[in-house]
Amino acid sequence: MLRTSVSAICLALALASGSAQAETVFPAKLAGHAYIPAASFIPAPADAPSDAKVSGKFTTGVRVDAVGTVPGDTGALHGRRLTGLSLPFEGQPLQGLSGFAMTLADDGSIWAITDNGYGSKANSPDTLLFFHKVAPNYEDGTVDVRETIFLSDPDRKVPFRIAYEGTESRYLTGADFDLESIQVIGEDVWIGEEFGPYLIKAGLDGKVKAVYPTMMDGQLVKSVDHPTISGLSKPGVDWTVPRSGGYEGLALQPGTGLLWGMLEKPLVGEDGQPIGSYLPVLAFDPEKGEWTGQSFKFALAEGATAIGDFNFIDETRALVIERDNGEGDPSLKCEGEAKPDCFPNPAMLKRIVLIDTATIDADGFVRRIGHIDLMNIADPDGKNRLETVAGRDLTGIMTFPFFTIENVMAVSDTQIVVAMDNNLPFSSGRQLNAPADNEFILLDVPEMLAAR
Repeated sequence: MLRTSVSAICLALALASGSAQAETVFPAKLAGHAYIPAASFIPAPADAPSDAKVSGKFTTGVRVDAVGTVPGDTGALHGRRLTGLSLPFEGQPLQGLSGFAMTLADDGSIWAITDNGYGSKANSPDTLLFFHKVAPNYEDGTVDVRETIFLSDPDRKVPFRIAYEGTESRYLTGADFDLESIQVIGEDVWIGEEFGPYLIKAGLDGKVKAVYPTMMDGQLVKSVDHPTISGLSKPGVDWTVPRSGGYEGLALQPGTGLLWGMLEKPLVGEDGQPIGSYLPVLAFDPEKGEWTGQSFKFALAEGATAIGDFNFIDETRALVIERDNGEGDPSLKCEGEAKPDCFPNPAMLKRIVLIDTATIDADGFVRRIGHIDLMNIADPDGKNRLETVAGRDLTGIMTFPFFTIENVMAVSDTQIVVAMDNNLPFSSGRQLNAPADNEFILLDVPEMLAAR
């Protein structure tokens, strides 16, 4: 695979636009549907600071201690529609599933990571970081959360001051890291995060063993949220990874044993604008604990803004979630200004893309074999369990119109599981004014998984 330096990426302004060629669209059929209800919470560990017993106290810019007094809404991008849940919350929200490990746990459950809480360093200092073992039951539509493991830093491996620095337990919070992807190798849990961006190595007990900064061609790569970045820093010089642009995907490659970290968004130049429309993907050797220097580029399709997850299905082929920033069915797109009965920025592009890392072109771009359309999933058997508000007939169709779809893995030679991050209490999608649940969909996609 090709080696790409920061300087080379910064010069390649026009490469991506010509690299995303026409590709096959494969069919997808809904085989199962399960979900965790939006308002699902878990208590903080008994030895966590009392501050963690109530989360979401800092989402308004000022401290709010009164539980349930700050209405959640979808934000300016999506018309500030109320979602019906109010912050702060008693306990920690289970929400925000943001990545699946490639392999199942010993009990057959899925290793899943929850992200940093409420979306930024500033508003998430009282949200704890954790990963889970979860098992969707497609027969009754429920999801069994079998175990939740909280991340902590008792051995002081984190190279900067954490929010709960002076505590004995030293649990990590959303002010420390933004967790977005996960892989499990033996007794080690590897996590891709966005603030550094860093790779975090932890034990199955959640205790951090090491934190690795991102290196590209021998240079340190930082995001705008890196702990050393200040308000006087310059884009394209002091940092090149935009906010929420770190390791949304972390894939474990069979055969080589390498971890491949895929950035969520394109790098930026000195003007603060994206450099092309592609994402760097970097190789890390978990045995040596170092970046290998190998890399390739994933070209975003026209209309796509980011990826949501990345997992191999064999030694060279992998699945990538590709998405835009929209939510809600496009049949209810607002005409003119945003109103309560429409979606100002509906979902238009939500895909699972199949790539082949054995084929990299002369410019470093990986081959896109084809994709399925998550906005148009066949549902002839009526497996869909949740109503979707729309201005069109959705009979026989399952659509997945969510802002952040962030989990995908193959579970057999013919099926994959896809799930989303519901950004509680800030995202909707199926309804105009109700919070999104944590949905899991089992999809029959034999043609895509067999494609070469």
